[in-house]
Amino acid sequence: MTDAGLRHGRASLGLSFGVQGVAFALLVTRIPAIQDQYGISDGLLPVFLAAVPILAGAGSVVTEKVVARVRPSVVLRWAQPLVLLALLGVGAGRELWHVAVALGVFGLAVGALDASMNMLGVSLQRAYGRPIMTGFHAAFSLGGIAGATLAWAGARWELSLLASYLPVVAVLLPAALIGSRWYTEGKLPDGTEAGGGAGSGSAGRALSFRLLLPLCLIMTFAYIGDSTVSNWSAKYLQDVLGSSEQLATVPYNVYMVTTLLGRAVGDLGVRRFGAVAVVRGGSLLAAGGFAVVAVAPGAWVGMLGFTMLGFGLCVIVPQTFAAAGRMFPGDSDAAVARLNIFNYVGFLVGSPLVGALGDAWSYRGAMLVPMVLVLATLVYARAFGPEPARYGGGHERPRTADVG
Repeated sequence: MTDAGLRHGRASLGLSFGVQGVAFALLVTRIPAIQDQYGISDGLLPVFLAAVPILAGAGSVVTEKVVARVRPSVVLRWAQPLVLLALLGVGAGRELWHVAVALGVFGLAVGALDASMNMLGVSLQRAYGRPIMTGFHAAFSLGGIAGATLAWAGARWELSLLASYLPVVAVLLPAALIGSRWYTEGKLPDGTEAGGGAGSGSAGRALSFRLLLPLCLIMTFAYIGDSTVSNWSAKYLQDVLGSSEQLATVPYNVYMVTTLLGRAVGDLGVRRFGAVAVVRGGSLLAAGGFAVVAVAPGAWVGMLGFTMLGFGLCVIVPQTFAAAGRMFPGDSDAAVARLNIFNYVGFLVGSPLVGALGDAWSYRGAMLVPMVLVLATLVYARAFGPEPARYGGGHERPRTADVG
């Protein structure tokens, strides 16, 4: 693989992560509008919301089987347009079954998309010989900010869901299809494909769920923390810390921006200090953020805690995927697909867990639970090493260190 081919592959995959960030944000930030358009009751809404990550987990499982026969790039090339078309279907429908079908397709396609994107990211990082995985997730965060901004504009000007979604899909769909021409799988030192998919050999240790389990738990804990911020930051600031309704919308925006900033420099931190140290530092910072939120006397201190959470949690997920690739270099596609399931487990568990504890006990006390879970990452931090070499540390020259 030439350096130019790797650069093009990296850019096209970064575009894919960004497009996915836009699509996901456009869906989740317009949930009240979706509920109104289809007349979904408050009792039925959680069923629809839970169905998406459950089906996404199923999509990730199916992707593990599919990439044994075709390349992850093929899965990604067709899953991304399907996600965008399903989003358009959510905006275009009128009957309840319309949105049920559209969200079902969205969930299955998102599972395939998330799994195949991270498979390609892990294999490209191996081809580069240095950390680039966190940068892909930074592109997702940037897309999420753009999507949330577009959703805000649509709500501000009272646009219908179809009018909000159609221009975005009209731009992103052809861009994703054109960019997919340059998707690239990395190679192992023996010349076989990195992921262990179609046409590859078998290298490294055999895939074992027992060995993968620590990373699965870390992924779950990280997404419990993330879903806590996504679903409860506004309510917590307004109901517990006494902020205004307008100010209560700020913490999640701050969280997204700090997530983007942290991921933008995360690869440099991994290169300098190693993944184990970066994940440990992120876990401590995130746990400190939850502690600040739990004891905050007012809204501004609470926002400081959510800011710490953004910087702390942002590095954990991409480094968990990268660690799975290092752990099982000859079967990283399957490892990533299985690990990706626990993304959705954490998302499903986090919000109901905090809500139930908040109602039964207190919301301040509920914030201590994700704090403890994030701290548990320290116990499993060794799963992020040993690394093949300290990136850029002089022990081993990266095979493609001159790639941009």
